[in-house]
Parts: sequence; C-alpha cells; structure tokens
Amino acid sequence: SSCHLKFRLPDLLSAALVAPPRHTGKMGKIKFMSQVDMKIGVIGDEDTVTGMLLAGIGSVDGQGKKNFLIVDTKTHQREMEEVFHDLTNRKDIAMILITQGCAETIRMAVDGYSASGKVVPTILEIPSKEQPYDPRKDAVFQRVAFFYPQAYAMMGMEDKP
Repeated sequence: SSCHLKFRLPDLLSAALVAPPRHTGKMGKIKFMSQVDMKIGVIGDEDTVTGMLLAGIGSVDGQGKKNFLIVDTKTHQREMEEVFHDLTNRKDIAMILITQGCAETIRMAVDGYSASGKVVPTILEIPSKEQPYDPRKDAVFQRVAFFYPQAYAMMGMEDKP
C-alpha cells in the first residue's frame, strides 16, 4: 500500500524558509520575522509574472514598493539590476523567482549574490515559455551536479558547462 501525504505549498515554503533573527534593541530579546510576513519576489516576462500574481504572491506596500518586475523589450538592464538588488536586500523577501532569460541579462548581479554566501532570499531560476530551460546555466543545478555528477546524464547532457 502506498502512503499519500497532503501538503499545502504555503505550509512547505513557510516551514522551509526561516528568517534570520532581528535584534529589537533590548538585551536578550530577539524578534523573528513572522513566517506570514515573508514574501516571494518575481522578475520575469509578462506571462510568468502575471501567473505568479494570479497565484497570490504579489504585494504592493503603502509606499508603492512592489515585490515583482514585469520585464519587456523596453526594460533596461539597469532597472532589472536595481529591482534585483532591492529584493535581495529586503528583510521580508524569502525567495526570488527569476526567469532564466532575465537572469542571463543580469548574470553578474545574480552570480555576485550567489557568491556572497547569503541563502535568504534564495534565488531560483525558472524557465519561461519564450526560452527553453538550460540546466547548465542554473546555479542550483550546478550545485546538485557537483555532488551528484550523474545528474548531467540524467538530464540527457553528456558534457558539463
């Protein structure tokens, strides 16, 4: 017999993502960011971001600060980098989903963040319908392949990047 467990995605995400402690200024008192307060940032094409917003991850605060950026042909690389840096420095962002095409456009910023050693927010490169997914450009897959070299063969790739 097989065992089926039911998990809700928000429950899994909130259990997996715990913010670092914040000091309140009083000795011995540490306040943790509530799991409910954590958000997911998105940078990508219109279809990808719209889908994520329809799924409920969009947020705009009182000052008009958004947790997403819709990238089109008029979006400059500098704007994408600014939003990326803003999202990675926010204390209420636990994860940033970025389409692989957008990540390629700001690759230096994405790789610089990865090299910083920070894990929150976590950066995940996702495919878009305009560009096929290339696991050789994905930092998460590269880490998996480092510890499990057979991963390239399992993805139908003979050579490493």
